[in-house]
Amino acid sequence: MKIACVGGGPAGLYFAISMKLRDPDCEIVVHERNRPGDTFGWGVVFSDQTMDNLAANDPVSARTIAESLAHWDDIDVHFRGTVETSGGHGFCGIGRKHLLNLLQDRARELGVGLHFESEAGDDLSRFADADMIVASDGLNSKIRTAHAVSFKPDIETRRNKFIWLGTHRVFDAFTFIFTETPHGWIWAHAYRFDDRTSTFIVECAPETWEALGFGAMDQDETCRACETLFADWLDGEALMSNARHLRGSAWLNFPRVLCATWVHDNIVLLGDAAHTAHFSIGSGTKLAFEDAIMLADVLTSTEKPIADGLVDYQEARKVEVLKLQSAARNSTEWFENLDRYLRFEPKQFAYSLLTRSQRISHENLRERDPDWLAGVESWFAGRGRKVDPRPPMFAPFALRDMRLDNRVVVSPMCMYSATDGMPGAFHQVHYGARCMGGAGLVYTEMTNVSADARITPGCTGLYTDDHVAAWRKITDFARENGHARMAIQLSHAGRKGSTKIGWEGYDVPLDTGNWPIYGPSAIAWDQDNQTPVEMDRDDMIRIKADFVRATERALQAGFDMVELHCAHGYLLSSFITPLSNQRTDEYGGSLENRLRYPLEVFEAMRAVWPADKPMAVRLSATDWVTGQGIDGDDSVAVARAFRELGADLIDVSAGQTSPVARPVYGRMFQTPFSDQIRNSLDCATMAVGNIYETDHVNSILAAGRADLVALARPHLLDPNWTLRAAAELAWKGVDVPPQYLAGFDQLARNLQRAQQTEFRA
Repeated sequence: MKIACVGGGPAGLYFAISMKLRDPDCEIVVHERNRPGDTFGWGVVFSDQTMDNLAANDPVSARTIAESLAHWDDIDVHFRGTVETSGGHGFCGIGRKHLLNLLQDRARELGVGLHFESEAGDDLSRFADADMIVASDGLNSKIRTAHAVSFKPDIETRRNKFIWLGTHRVFDAFTFIFTETPHGWIWAHAYRFDDRTSTFIVECAPETWEALGFGAMDQDETCRACETLFADWLDGEALMSNARHLRGSAWLNFPRVLCATWVHDNIVLLGDAAHTAHFSIGSGTKLAFEDAIMLADVLTSTEKPIADGLVDYQEARKVEVLKLQSAARNSTEWFENLDRYLRFEPKQFAYSLLTRSQRISHENLRERDPDWLAGVESWFAGRGRKVDPRPPMFAPFALRDMRLDNRVVVSPMCMYSATDGMPGAFHQVHYGARCMGGAGLVYTEMTNVSADARITPGCTGLYTDDHVAAWRKITDFARENGHARMAIQLSHAGRKGSTKIGWEGYDVPLDTGNWPIYGPSAIAWDQDNQTPVEMDRDDMIRIKADFVRATERALQAGFDMVELHCAHGYLLSSFITPLSNQRTDEYGGSLENRLRYPLEVFEAMRAVWPADKPMAVRLSATDWVTGQGIDGDDSVAVARAFRELGADLIDVSAGQTSPVARPVYGRMFQTPFSDQIRNSLDCATMAVGNIYETDHVNSILAAGRADLVALARPHLLDPNWTLRAAAELAWKGVDVPPQYLAGFDQLARNLQRAQQTEFRA
């Protein structure tokens, strides 16, 4: 096989090496437009796992690379005059120029042809005799651009400004330095890559960059200005630029690249030409190496035709890239929204930084540096008081006079098991079990304020005195048999009402016995559902009165907190989103107008709910309908409006407001919206959405992304989820019903034994 590899960076060189190892007879030539010694980066970071992968693929080059690596375990976070140091992270670095030289030597040794100062551009006619052209020509790939119709690149330019610099100040740890200027914050990502040199990446918001005058500076002026800003950490050493090939400033905005297709005719994209990962997670070269290994495997496989193998290469690598780009997006957005976290105390700020991509979790940190994590746990639980460390999920929390033993919440979950809105024996057992399961707060399912407010005939209600008595049995039981508090979620189904119970068909209208439904506009949920009555002012007054009476009944029924449901496309949610509110009066149009009626309802409820008891609001923070519905920024404005009227907690959900929504699922997928609302407004929030592990809960809380964490499905089959979590984490401070203490103690012993056995193995 004859292969032309266009681009002699790490991707192209390592592919050539990998290909020659598998097929020594392969004729492969690498064409690089620069000279052998040219490079425009500083250091490259690898994890220990990446080095293991390289050793398995080519022990020879892996050994020569390993001999040149600078190793470190610690991460230092400099913030507000303090340094937080977390250890055990296992990173290594090497100079990019030295790495290229090592790979060039190994490629020559294996018989790869290297042609330098060989500019290919987008004219590939001179490679007409090649069986395969590998486009490894980097971020600004001319080949990708020339064939953009086929490759369909999606390029997103990120907000912040950054510049790659170097320094002879040698940092012993991977170092983050945050410093405040009169024009905003600026920060550095610094790490050594040999015995005398470190990479020093400077980053800031575009407003800060502009105000500091960097836009008018050349590279030397930029270096001198940054030396002044970071003088306290440079120990007198200079900052250097090696981007002299760029005229003027070397500041950049990071472009996130992902191509829909990686193969066109006999051209294959590799490395940065196909995808990029933000520098803040340091995985671009790792991805390039992994691409190279798999592509070489595909081209030398005897199991299937090369064309089929290239499809496998593209699909398998795209999955891995998407995973890493998801982590990179989280990391990028953390830095782009740094202002949200500047009020954090240094320990929480460092924890939030370390866990920003969600690749490092609470228990990962425990494995890496248990002493540092214990300090975080002690700080989180004590907030100024010296207390013993405990998992964040078991730290107490208060809203007004409601005190919670821990931060775990049983989320509202529709049971569809009531008759005429009446909770019965099923509900007594269901809620009773969960109130004894260790959670600090237990929610009722969505409970409706009138008969025609129900989603289904099986939904519970709080619109008669008999309902009050039935709910009172449940809250009395909870109060007498544990420490869990109970919240009731009040709602009106709106245009999603009068449908079958969940397991008979979700959002499917009843076959018979439908009741009239209401909405802000006469827009049906979908073509199969009823068209709602467009509410007039009399309807609004009547339904608001229903909410007020239900709130008064909630007090009589013994609930500790009331939540107003303004999410998931139900009535009040339908007013908020423009997808279902197309009114032209004062209740439609602008977000302020669309919010008017939900705020009227909340204000009336707050007026009859005791001042010492908290109220919550559940929101859909995004409609998941690009360019048409509400998004995260809108949800901050919505949350602010409710908070100003006395909401104590924002329960942050997302979506379910339109059948055309396109959610982006994943673990903890709604938590970023909670983070945005909480840390933009400095208000209490509750995170919910595909949270199912203790590690998820503790990471969310310790990072300040929410104050409470609600779990739904984990509690469906395991009412004792919180007790099991306490046993797993060896936390003895959880409230265990005395009848169950023996079982809890045995579970804790068994889990401890299992962990010890696994450790010895």
